[in-house]
Amino acid sequence: MSVTEVLRGKITIPVFDSSIRIQNVVASASLNQKFDLNAIVKGNPLVEYCPEKFPGLVFRIKKPKTAILIFRTGKMVCTGAKSARDAKRVVKKVVKELKKSGIIIPGKPEIKIVNIVATANLLGHIELEDCAYILRKTMYEPEQFPGLIYRMDEPKVVILLFSTGKLVCTGATKEEDVYTAVDNLHKTLKENDLIINE
Repeated sequence: MSVTEVLRGKITIPVFDSSIRIQNVVASASLNQKFDLNAIVKGNPLVEYCPEKFPGLVFRIKKPKTAILIFRTGKMVCTGAKSARDAKRVVKKVVKELKKSGIIIPGKPEIKIVNIVATANLLGHIELEDCAYILRKTMYEPEQFPGLIYRMDEPKVVILLFSTGKLVCTGATKEEDVYTAVDNLHKTLKENDLIINE
């Protein structure tokens, strides 16, 4: 299958197959101020806060379906977004909601994407045992886990690769790195005859 260049927003991404799906984008944000979590609960009845079980409170957003963890330190963590843009938008939306409920927030949040989890299908059977010999930085112990763990250097991601051709890519901080990593892996597998197309 040939590599095509797909323009997604302003990013040109190498893609060999459209089955790559971003499943979760985790973003962290800092407001450089301390929060009174009880005051946030009073102003926002839909938040969940059980300090005995977890030190932060959970602020759920319906659209896009995400959750923001807010801590006393002023740190926030957004999970569940399907794109970096959505994650940043949700953080800003929650800050706006907090301000509306009477929480004084003078600064703007410093937002950073910390992890992107994606899945893909390489559309072929993978010889995992051979992959363990040819690819560098791998771990394959089928008695403990059915997939091969591959720590890719460039881009810096971790790929869980299964014999079915399915994979999970984690550790990326930019969406284009996911596409580049999957594309690079696909090329390497093809070049070394490690993938049998169905």
